[in-house]
Amino acid sequence: MSDRTVLHVKGRVLAGPEDVRDELWAVDGRITYERPPGESLTVTGWVLPGLVDAHCHVGLDQHGPVPDEVSEKQALTDRDAGTLLVRDAGSPSDTRWIDAREDLPKIIRAGRHIARTRRYIRNYAHEIEPGDLVAYVAREARRGDGWVKLVGDWIDRDAGDLAACWPRGEVEAAIAEAHRLGARVTAHCFAEDSLRDLVEAGIDCIEHATGLTEDTIPLFAERGVAIVPTLVNIATFPHMADGAEAKFPDWSAHMRRLYERRYDTVRSAYDAGVPVFVGTDAGGSLAHGLVAAEVAELVKAGIPPLDALSATAWGARSWLGRPALEEGAPADLVVYDQDPRADVRVLAAPIRIVLNGRIVG
Repeated sequence: MSDRTVLHVKGRVLAGPEDVRDELWAVDGRITYERPPGESLTVTGWVLPGLVDAHCHVGLDQHGPVPDEVSEKQALTDRDAGTLLVRDAGSPSDTRWIDAREDLPKIIRAGRHIARTRRYIRNYAHEIEPGDLVAYVAREARRGDGWVKLVGDWIDRDAGDLAACWPRGEVEAAIAEAHRLGARVTAHCFAEDSLRDLVEAGIDCIEHATGLTEDTIPLFAERGVAIVPTLVNIATFPHMADGAEAKFPDWSAHMRRLYERRYDTVRSAYDAGVPVFVGTDAGGSLAHGLVAAEVAELVKAGIPPLDALSATAWGARSWLGRPALEEGAPADLVVYDQDPRADVRVLAAPIRIVLNGRIVG
C-alpha cells in the first residue's frame, strides 16, 4: 500500500461510546468522513481508535535500558496488539528516534523514573535524596512529553515493608514545579501510606493504586486524580511475595493482602467516580502486547465493558490530550471482526491495524 492510497473503512466505526458511524476514509494519513474522489482500498469490520497503554515502558527490561533494536521489537509488539498510543511511564532509554517512524506507535514520555536512593529497581531511576527532588522533577519535565514519574513508595529494607519515599514538603514543591513547567505528575504507589500526601500535594495520577482505601478513595474522586491499576502486573504479587518470604515476611504478607483485594479496590474507585485508565506495566518483567488482557481484567473487576473500552480508547485519548476518530485526526485505528462492546476479549484478535492511514498489520 503506497502512502498516497486512500483507505475506505466501513462497517461499524465506533467514533465514541455512543457515536457509531458506517464509514470513514483515510486521506494523506488523516481521517475524513467526507467521501473523497477517486478509487480507494476498502477495509471492513468493527473499528476502534488505536488503543492506549497508559503505563508502558519502551526501552526498558528487567535489567534496565535496552538497545534500540530491542525497543523497536517492544514497540512493534504493542502495535500488533492494537496499542497505537503509549504513555511511557518512565524509561532510562532515549527513544526519540521512534517519533520519526510512521510504522511505530506514538509515545508520550514521562522521562526517567525519579526514586529515593536504593529504594527502587537497579538501573531504572535517578536515585536521589529529597533535597534534590525539585531539581530532578524540573529536569524530567523538560525531557518528557508533559509527564513526570515519581516512585512514591517501595520497600524500606530496614523496616521490612513498603514505605513512602518522600517527605510531604518536598513532594509539594516538586509537583508545583512540574505544573509550573506544564507537566503532569504521576507516581508508582503500591501501599496505603503515601497516597494522601501525594494527592493533597496536587499529583495528577497514581500508578497501581493497590493501597486505596475507603478513606482515600473519596479524596481521589474529589480531586479528580486518575488511577492506572495495571492489574496484569498486580497478578504477579503472590510470586513476588513467595520469593521474599524468608527475608521480608511483613512485606510479603502486605503484598498478598493488596493482591487479594485488588478487584474490590478498583471497583470501589470506579464506583466513587475516580478516573480509571488502562495500563499494562509492560517492559519491566512483563511482556509487551498485553493491552487486551488488561481491559479484560478491568471488566473482571466489575467495570462495565463500555467504560473499560473507553479506558483504552476514547476516554484515555481525551485524558492524554490526543484525538480519537475525529475529522482531521491521524488515521490511527484498529479493526475487529466482531463488536468489542459485546465482548472485550475481541480486542485480543485485531484483523487490521492502521497507523497514519497505512495498513501496518
